[in-house]
Formats: sequence, structure tokens, C-alpha cells
Amino acid sequence: MNAAARFLSGARSLRIRLLVAFVLLGVSTAVLVAGVEYVQARDEILQRTQDAAVRTLTERIDTLPGLGAGPPDQAELDDIAGRLSDSGDTAIVIAVYGNLRSRSGPALDSLPPELRYAVREGNVVWQRIVEDGHPGLVIGTQLRRVRPDRATPQPELEIYSVRSLASEQRSVDRLATGAWRAGAVAVVFAVLLALLAGRGVLRPVRELRRATDRLGDGDLTARARVHGSDELADVARTLNDTAATLERHVGELRRMESEARRFVADVSHELRTPLAAMTAVTDVLDDEAQHLPGDAGRAARLVSGETHKLTRLVDDLIEVSRFDAGTAALALDDVDVAEAVRATLRARGWTDRVRTDLPDGVVARLDPRRLDVIIANLVSNALRHGAPPVCVRAAVRPDRLEIEVSDHGPGLAPDVAPLVFSRFYKADAARARSEGSGLGLAIARENARLHGGDLTAANRGPSGAAFALHLPRPDSEPGDPR
Repeated sequence: MNAAARFLSGARSLRIRLLVAFVLLGVSTAVLVAGVEYVQARDEILQRTQDAAVRTLTERIDTLPGLGAGPPDQAELDDIAGRLSDSGDTAIVIAVYGNLRSRSGPALDSLPPELRYAVREGNVVWQRIVEDGHPGLVIGTQLRRVRPDRATPQPELEIYSVRSLASEQRSVDRLATGAWRAGAVAVVFAVLLALLAGRGVLRPVRELRRATDRLGDGDLTARARVHGSDELADVARTLNDTAATLERHVGELRRMESEARRFVADVSHELRTPLAAMTAVTDVLDDEAQHLPGDAGRAARLVSGETHKLTRLVDDLIEVSRFDAGTAALALDDVDVAEAVRATLRARGWTDRVRTDLPDGVVARLDPRRLDVIIANLVSNALRHGAPPVCVRAAVRPDRLEIEVSDHGPGLAPDVAPLVFSRFYKADAARARSEGSGLGLAIARENARLHGGDLTAANRGPSGAAFALHLPRPDSEPGDPR
């Protein structure tokens, strides 16, 4: 039973567990019922046969004529055995007096010694035996004689009746066969019942599983059909109510998110016009700041710097709104990867601060502007938050083009790594007024995915972080699954 319990607990299919449980129940019930009926029927048949044989033997002994006072001879023993044996009976009678016995019947050595001892004690006893593989019944008793001299002990005449129980054993075997056949029918019935029960029970379970799978895949309209009013129906109703509530809340969140994104996009576009004018003014202030005295010059430079930050933030917000709206598109061209990376570094004055390991001759079909945005964000992040040397490496893998930007700084903390590409995320709250807006890495990853690739971050060795840009192979189009 322990093994069956372990099997049931380990079986992953509810149908299998239900089927095995019903089969085990049917088998155990059939074995129990068949075994009990077999034992009871066997004992009743053998007991009835045994009682009838003892009664027949004692009645025949009572009908014998009186024996003489002297010890019986061989002829008399044979005559007693013949009188007690019936021609229509299967019993063989043995008459024994001392060392003398009748000629009929099996050898005395085949009789159980404890039975002979009990007979010598004056008891009427019987015992079942097996001789040559065949069951039998031995009944033993004494035949009293008239003793002329009671003071002189004399052996008593022992009577043994050996009866075959082959016919009774055949009857018991037929009963056992019938019991096992009934058990087999019960097992088959249990299997059919398990299949029917499994069909009735597992149908709503399968429907619940399909509904939950659809919900898990994001289909909030999924519902499970409710059958009846049992526990599974209650579960289905609860699932449907939960799905309806979830659909309503998610719809509300999506509406709010859509409004928030539209608001950000609208505000960003509205800010662009005044910012353009402000930028033009700050360009004039930059030219004149060095001629302005004291605080006026510092104020002019501060206004110019903050205006440029605000302009970059608005540009980033507009770019993010394009990704959210699905309007961001690629302007593909054949790009020499090494030259494009070097151009990005030269344009920002990073050539002397960044090491490169770029194989020449690698041409990929990419959007040069978006590649420039990705590399610039990664290198800027490494220079700002890492430690020199910062290195840019490129390599063509069997399944992708990989560009890695690494540094030798403190690396990414375990709680920072999962959030490093999140929008507006800054690992250090003290950097709230830093140059970055918290959108650079998020925009870089969206650009990588727009090319059909991805952007990953990990710590490299004992120190430093590595950001890897994975793009489709140079001989495949962006988004090509090769």
C-alpha cells in the first residue's frame, strides 16, 4: 500500500491517479471478498465432509457384533476392516492391534504420529493429511473388547479410516476459480467505472485548465463553463469572477497607462517649440557668458546647461512615446560596424578614453542613427558609473553579431541588475540631479529590439560590468530568425 501511495503521489496525470485508485480499490475488494468467501466455503465443505465421515464410522462401529475376550488374529482384523469399509465409500479402514494390522489400507508410517498417540489415549480424533499430493482425512478411534482379566493391561483395537478429499478439493477449486473470475469482472467493472468517473470529473478540470492557460497567455476574456453545482462548479465560478475582475482592472490600468503615455507625448511635443526658441537663446548666452560679469555669467551658463538637459529629456520622452505607440521605424543601410562605432566615439570626444577591439570588414544592415544611440548610451553609462579602462569589442558569433561595452568599475549590485533597463531608474538616489534622465539604457534596449536583437547586462570577472548588444548576423535581415 505504501508503494501504491507513493505511485499515486508521483503520478502527474489526474486521470492516471483516478484510474489507478479505482483499480486498486477494485482489486483489493475483489481479493478480500474472494478470499473470505473461499476460506468460508472451504471450511464449510471440509467440516461437513469431516463430520459426516466421523458419524458414519462411529455408526458402523456400533453395528459390529461383540468381539471376543481373546486377542484378535489376522483374519479377525481383516474381517473388522472389511465390515467397517463400504464398497460405495472412498474410505479405507485399517484395524490395528499391537504389532498386528489388517492387510488393507496404507502403511502405518504414513499416519501422523500425534494422531496415533491420541487414539491410544482413548480419543476419537481426525486430521487432514496430504499423501502423494492428494488431500485426505484420517479418523482414528478405539474398539473396546471384553477383558477377562481387568488387572492385566492389554492393547486396545485401533481403527483408522483414511478417506480421500479429492472430490471436495475439486469443489473448493471450482469455488476459488469462480471467486477469482468474479474478482476479475469486478476489476474490469472498476476500470470502466474509473473511466466514466474520470470523463465526468476531468472534463470540467480540462476546461478549467484551458481557461487558466488562456488567462496566463494574456487572454482576459477567457471563461470556464460552469456545470452543475458541485465543488468544481464553484471553482469555475470563482475563476470566472476573478477573470472578470482582472479584466476590468487591467482594462482600467491600460486606459490610464494609455492616457499617461499620450499625456507625456503631448507635453513633450508641446515643449519642443518653446525649447527650440530657448535653445537658440542659450546659444547666444553661451557666446556672451564669458563677457558677462560674476553671477550673471554663471547664471547664463547654468540656464544654458539646464536648457540642454531639458531638451535631451524631451527628445528622449518623444522617442519613448514612439516606441510605445509602435511608430518607431528603422532606416536600414549597409553599415560598417567598426567604422560606425569609431564615428560614435569621435563625435563625442571619447576616442582617447575608450579602448576598441573591432574587426574590420564586418558589414551589417542596420539603422546607423539608432546604432549610434545604442553605443553612445552604453559608453556614456560606462564612463559615468564605471571605472577605466572602458573597452568596446565586436565579434561575429555563429548566430549573432555581438558588441560589448565593458568597464572596470564596481559592477552591478544584485538588486540593480534586474532594473538597469527600466525607465527612469537610477541605482543611486543621490544621483537624482545627475546628467542622465534614466531613459538612456531603456531607449538603447528598445532600439536593439527594434533591430530584432537584445541588450543584456552582467558583471564581468571580479570587477566591472559588461553590456552586450546582440544583433542579427551580418548576413541576415533584422528580425530574421536565423
